[in-house]
This record gives sequence, C-alpha cells and structure tokens, in this order.
Amino acid sequence: MHCISKELRSLELIFSFRLILFSFAINFFFMNDIKELLSVKSNILITTHVNPDGDAIGSSLALYNFLIKLDHEVTVVVPNDYPDYLKWMKSDDKILNFSDRSDEVEMLIKDIQIIFCLDFNNLSRINELGKLIEESSAKKVLIDHHLNPDDFYDLKYHNVDASATAELVYDLISFIDEDLLDKDISDCIYTGILTDTGSFRFSSTTSKVHSIIAKLLDQGVRPEQIGKTIYESNSFDKLKLLGYSLSEKLKVICDGKAAYIALTRKDLIDYNYRKGDTEGIVNYALSISGVNMAALIIETKDRIKFSFRSSGNFSVNKFANNYFNGGGHKNAAGGSIEDKLSVALDKFLESISKHKEELNY
Repeated sequence: MHCISKELRSLELIFSFRLILFSFAINFFFMNDIKELLSVKSNILITTHVNPDGDAIGSSLALYNFLIKLDHEVTVVVPNDYPDYLKWMKSDDKILNFSDRSDEVEMLIKDIQIIFCLDFNNLSRINELGKLIEESSAKKVLIDHHLNPDDFYDLKYHNVDASATAELVYDLISFIDEDLLDKDISDCIYTGILTDTGSFRFSSTTSKVHSIIAKLLDQGVRPEQIGKTIYESNSFDKLKLLGYSLSEKLKVICDGKAAYIALTRKDLIDYNYRKGDTEGIVNYALSISGVNMAALIIETKDRIKFSFRSSGNFSVNKFANNYFNGGGHKNAAGGSIEDKLSVALDKFLESISKHKEELNY
C-alpha cells in the first residue's frame, strides 16, 4: 500500500511538472507574438474597463510608460473617470477620458495600428468605446486575467491564475526587455497588484507575486507612500458615507452566512458622493465573523450595480453571471441590471436564498 502511495505521488509530481512546462510554453508563444508585433514602431492605443480601478489604471500606465521607451506613439483612453487617489502615477496626465473627449478619440482611433485591451474580457465592459474598438482595423491585443474572454482579439496574453493584469504586464515587460523596468513603471505595476489582491490578502497572492513585488521594491517603490495615497486619502464625506452604510444599511441574512448593503441615489447625493467613495465598503460586510458572501448594491441613474465578495468555496463569479449579467473572479465579481432598486434587491434576496446551503461552511 505504501509503494502504491509513493507511485501515485510520483505520478502527481510528473503531471504537475508537465503542466508547468506546458503553461510556460504557451505563455512564451503568446508573449513572443506580442513582442514581434511591437518590433515595428507603431501608433498604439491602450484602453481598459469602465469605472477603472487600481489594476486598470496601473497596468495601462505601466504598459504606456514601457511602450514609450520602445519609441512607439501611445495613447491611453479610459471609458470614464476614475478616483482621484489613482491620479498620481507617471503619465496620468496623458490619459484621455472618452466620456469627455469622444470626438477626439473617434478621430484618433482611425490612425491606430495596435489596440491593447487591458483588464476586461468583453467589449461591453468599455461601453460606447467598444463599438469603435470592434470596428477598428487595428490589431487587437488582450491582456487580462478574467474568466471566459470573448473572441474579439487577434493576440492575447490571458491567465486567470494571475493576481492582476498588472502582473501580466510585468511578465510581458520582463520578457521583452527587463532592463527597461524603472521606478515609474514599477509604481504602476505595484499599484495594480496591491489593489487587486486586497493588499496581498487574497488567495491570488502567490509566491510569484511576492517575488515580483521584491523586484519592484528594488526599483525604488515605496509601499508606505503608495498605501497612504490609495488607502489613507479619504474625504470627510467618504468616511461619513461609510459610517452610514455600516450603521444604517448593513443587513445580515442566510443565518449569518451572507450580508449586504443597499444604497439609494439619495444616499449618495446626501453624502456628496464622488467616484471611488464606495470602494471597499463591501469588504466590511464580508469581514463579519461567519459571513462567507457579501454584496454592495448601488442605485445609479440608469441601472442597479452589484459588487460581490466571498471567502472560501462560494463562487461569486458564477453567482453574478447566473443572475446579474456579470462576472469576474471566484471571490470578487460584479454585475448590474436595469430595474428599480426594490426589484433588484428582491431578486438578490431570492437568488442568494437558493444558495444558502452552499454558504454553510
């Protein structure tokens, strides 16, 4: 019996080693294709998803600053605005906001030869900008870590096991020319990984992630400065909104295994909401002892938005995809529906009640 166990263990190790080799070969193939594409000076556009977060902006600006060093003409376009606490990275002032400068972007995109699509897996995630990207004759390159990407790209570097798109951008930079990595690029990559791993708390924080962070620190990244800028630059109104959300809006359901917070448009207006003010609120609901799934439900002008978080085995990616036209990752996802808040809340409560037993762990 002992011999059989040893043989099975040996087979597992061999299989795991072959998987690693296969993954390495595939990644080499994809990155080499991108490297060849970039071997010719080109007019390049980088874009990312609506309501850009730290990974979206960090990965976009890291790639921008790297491509500039390779002597390409580069423009970064975002679908809409993003929080002030992300507006400090190198070349942030070069970003075009499509919602404010759509005519300019429409003219610009006609001459674009390569489009990098970062941190999203389908064109609906970039709103009206998606139609322009779809109709463009430019080569489209997807760099992303979300599940099940749509087939809208010509080349891709995609890995759902990556902690952040910024990690994949680091891989690409290291593959093409690691010597071009500098402090400015490192700041951007660090920001992307920091925010998408929940300050290195999520299970996606692997030994590889820590080895990358070590290299970024060697470039002069100051974690205390970046952490303070992102997490300790709260406005008075933002903190009041957080207090109100926790004291008045937090509900625990499913026998203590799930929690949610639902905010109306009036709530946001009353607390002078600015983009980014609700970031992280859902994590407080998840932090309650015994809670394995949490939701933040927000009423906007034209739709109801959901932010889902979970711990352990419950997949909020599947939950968001099945009920709320969304997706993301196993433990962090989002979605939305066009309906009244009361209807959306009823749908959420009905949907999560179907999974009550799955949350009991």
